[in-house]
Amino acid sequence: METLIQKIYGIKEKTIALMRQAEAELSERFSVFEKKAEAGQAKVLAAFHEEGVSERHLLGTTGYGYDDAGREALERIYASVFGAESALVRQQFVSGTHALAACFFGVLRPGDTLVFATGTPYDTLEEVVGLRGDGDMGSLADWGVSCKVVPLKEDGSPDFSAIADAIDGSVKMVAMQRSKGYAWRKSLSVKDIGEIISFVKDIRSDIVCMVDNCYGEFVEEKEPTAVGADLMAGSLIKNPGGGLAPTGGYIAGRADLVEKVACRLTAPGIGGEVGATLDVNRLFYQGLFLAPHTVLQSMKSAALAAKMLELAGFDTCPRSSDDRTDIIQAIRLGDADKVCAFCQGIQKGSPIDSQVCPMPWDMPGYESPVIMAAGTFVSGASIEISADAPIREPYAVYLQGGLTYESAKIALLCAIDVIL
Repeated sequence: METLIQKIYGIKEKTIALMRQAEAELSERFSVFEKKAEAGQAKVLAAFHEEGVSERHLLGTTGYGYDDAGREALERIYASVFGAESALVRQQFVSGTHALAACFFGVLRPGDTLVFATGTPYDTLEEVVGLRGDGDMGSLADWGVSCKVVPLKEDGSPDFSAIADAIDGSVKMVAMQRSKGYAWRKSLSVKDIGEIISFVKDIRSDIVCMVDNCYGEFVEEKEPTAVGADLMAGSLIKNPGGGLAPTGGYIAGRADLVEKVACRLTAPGIGGEVGATLDVNRLFYQGLFLAPHTVLQSMKSAALAAKMLELAGFDTCPRSSDDRTDIIQAIRLGDADKVCAFCQGIQKGSPIDSQVCPMPWDMPGYESPVIMAAGTFVSGASIEISADAPIREPYAVYLQGGLTYESAKIALLCAIDVIL
């Protein structure tokens, strides 16, 4: 197999040797990941059985989508799997950012304050909440909602004293971002999130605690709703879509808050009662069924990348030996040329558009030029093998995904070979 890969892709022997060593040293970590995948699969399968999923649930509706049995059952399954009262799972969410924005606008009102307890949010949310951008395009700031950002400590841990100082009578929501985004820090674990929520609720129990759960689903055995999150949101073209969902997002949490978000997505008085599913129900069901296994493939791929690059002398976050709380692997490459070369190598080893050479560009919603390698079956699906990076210090690249470990390994060999 390795000889065939070398022959097809021209991989150097030293890169193959690096991979062999990394895989040998990761066998115990892979076993840990596999046990978590088994637990996730059991939860999903039990929810399918409890709901009595049958062929009729896989069919779609048109028009208003009234009485869509498949949509309604799937949302109950998501609520069950995530330990939530209710869920909203819709193709009408165009991205994770859209799902998160719907949470903010659905719950917050003029005069309220939103506190980010885990530092500046992901780039695409900055304009949503009014931290960046000009004009009157309808950000939270335009609607009279204030936003405070509480930086994390230097070691990446929450600053509880600063969080307490930020909470006053106007604060209605405290938001937490599970993944590191484009920051060089550890991602938050479900335990970390639970500690923040408990701290906030001790100050004021009526504050809504919301979690950006993107990239985190099925990585740990618990989700943020299990440790007190009132609301969480994510994208279906990341972990929970299992690589099959063609679009969409989800919300899960308290029933009253989920309905507020549904009214923001559609209209007051309509809420979650409508929304045609067309032909996506089968893909949404099958994608969720595959999600624990697909996330396992991503975790193994991320750990392999980390170990190979550590052996080659690069800084990684998390380290290959660390517990993983999301599927993102950050690698500090040191300069823009290496960042671009790595992303181009991932693209070369991808199944779609392997002939394309990605270059940095000014993507909508991002502050810096961004390079994105995503030779994916679903455009932008970061549960498939992908790598992206803002072209700015510390010149780190962010790797995520891998539908299969075997295919991701080829993409990694192409990327690592070129930077070595």
